[in-house]
Amino acid sequence: MPEMIPTAQPIEFKMPSLGADMEAGFLREWKVKPGDRVKRGDIIAEVETQKGIIDIEVFDSGTIDRIIVNENEKVPVGTTLAIIIPAAAFAQSQVVTPGSAVDQVLLPVAHVRASPLAKRMASELGVDINHIKGTGQDGAITKADVERAVQERAAPVQKKKAATPIENIRAAVAAAMSKSNREVPHYYLQTRVDMSHALTWLAAQNKERTIKNRLLPAVLYIKSVANALRDVPDLNAYWLTQLERQPNIHIGFVVSMRTGGIMVPAIRDADKKTVDEVMHALTDIITRVRSMRLRSSDLSDSTLTITSLGVDGVEAVYGVIYPPQVALVGFGAITDQPWAHEGMVGVRPVLTVTLSADHRATDGGTGSRFLSAVKTFLEKPQTLWETKK
Repeated sequence: MPEMIPTAQPIEFKMPSLGADMEAGFLREWKVKPGDRVKRGDIIAEVETQKGIIDIEVFDSGTIDRIIVNENEKVPVGTTLAIIIPAAAFAQSQVVTPGSAVDQVLLPVAHVRASPLAKRMASELGVDINHIKGTGQDGAITKADVERAVQERAAPVQKKKAATPIENIRAAVAAAMSKSNREVPHYYLQTRVDMSHALTWLAAQNKERTIKNRLLPAVLYIKSVANALRDVPDLNAYWLTQLERQPNIHIGFVVSMRTGGIMVPAIRDADKKTVDEVMHALTDIITRVRSMRLRSSDLSDSTLTITSLGVDGVEAVYGVIYPPQVALVGFGAITDQPWAHEGMVGVRPVLTVTLSADHRATDGGTGSRFLSAVKTFLEKPQTLWETKK
């Protein structure tokens, strides 16, 4: 038997939250079995949510000891799906035998609080007591709770037309936006940006590139916001019961689906990426959104969201914040407009940038400094080429 390292603890692999609107998901397929070794970033399961089938990544390396949730079960966010024995749990690199040595270090299974009568009734009637919500003292399951569960199971199921994936996505977005409008006190700011230098810089960069590798204005938007968040970190944050700054800058980018609806995947560590890396990440994510093949980390990590409706000719967009984020930045169309510069009036390509922010977390002064930083970066695009790792 391998020598155990006492400090290494088993890892509970839990149903991730793939957005503030997610309460549960269906575990549709396991990609692993007990005894399989996994490493950080491996896809080990598929989960179906209102946003479609999502590939679920593991964030720890080790060996699968137990799979707790069966395929096609509906599972609340935070529920333990499997137990992983970390690689550090064994001094020797040997394949772990599930159910033997690792049993000595497994976390204890949660005790179900129920009366003896309720437990006996559930057993006799074939009801899984783990799925019954208790209404007794301290959440204890009572005889009445078991009887209600039996009645619900026996009740005829009304057939209804299954919702399409797009209808599910719209429902998820509706729930999140309704929550945001109810609970988040928004304030709004806007600024206009002279995009002359930015467009000239883009044209120069794209001159030597193939069509496939050309940069889009969206890359400048993402980089300018990411860099501005370094200067104004209060907007790279979540609001739960208080402002919680986030250590990494992961930009959510609203992607419209061809059949309707939107999804908001994340461009991770956007401030540390070069413009080429951002362009590659954006292209990859849009492709996977439209094929409905996103990973869990694509949807769960955004720290601020960008929406851009310029392609449709909209000059300004005032978005709704996606909780628990505290801000959303909107980019409109670049249009020719009168522009005064050094006492002279001319016509310049102008972009309207808006900010929707949570007034619990920040105020207009913070928002103003952030928009000014975004404007500065866009008007000096060469600074976006410089990336701090």
